[in-house]
Amino acid sequence: MGVKTYKPRSPSRRNMTGADFKEITKSTPEKSLTTELRKKGARNNFGRITMRHHGGGHKRRYRIIDFLRTKLEIPAKVSSIEYDPNRSCRIALLTYIDGEKSYIVAPVGLNVGDTVVSSEKADITPGNSLLLKDLPTGTTIHNIELRPGKGGQLARGAGSSAVLVAKLGRYSQVKLPSGEVRQVLSVCRATVGQVGNTDHENIKIGKAGRTRWKGKRPKVRGMCMNPIDHPCGGGEGRGKGNHPMTPWGKPCKGHKTRKNRRTDAMIVKRRSSKK
Repeated sequence: MGVKTYKPRSPSRRNMTGADFKEITKSTPEKSLTTELRKKGARNNFGRITMRHHGGGHKRRYRIIDFLRTKLEIPAKVSSIEYDPNRSCRIALLTYIDGEKSYIVAPVGLNVGDTVVSSEKADITPGNSLLLKDLPTGTTIHNIELRPGKGGQLARGAGSSAVLVAKLGRYSQVKLPSGEVRQVLSVCRATVGQVGNTDHENIKIGKAGRTRWKGKRPKVRGMCMNPIDHPCGGGEGRGKGNHPMTPWGKPCKGHKTRKNRRTDAMIVKRRSSKK
């Protein structure tokens, strides 16, 4: 895991950086654990755009990741660390002693040849999966379930991790990467450690084409549009009097969109405000 710089042979190369991929041990994925990934360009069944700025991108195969970790009490050996084009972190190929194979999110410190297990009595080492009630307070965790048996949903991106703050009866308090402290059922499963590829946030894209490879199309600012196309468009010269809003007049950039009142009681502390 490191950041690679390039010789400035062109203006875009001058400020471009990329991953060095030194941790990658296998270049081709396990064929039985991949499936096709069809793209629709954010169009629905009528052919209409339902989400702007989507389209293009490099062709990919989807890697089937085991977010459940329900193969209990059976040790697995790490066969390889691989690149996954569908996520920012690296993935680890596990080979169980019964011959079955699966992919998991690769945490920091997990190397080829290590052994991981999903068990109530597993050691507190990176890659092992336990229930929250079986983890000691203060443990760094990732791939956390919100509902028992649904699979990990929280802290799955590169470099992200959460901390088990407290255990209070049926619920455990988990501090998420955003700073939010949330109650999660103690019978939910989590994986020990921090997600790998921590240098992902330090990579500079460098050029517009690299963003297009990711399937992201250009965005046009509302200020540059005509009045008929956007509420912020038009005017003689540059105008910044209006509040940020979508082309349809809805507030954006700071407007609160959370409406899930059913789980509001689970939030002990709101996320930290970004300075």
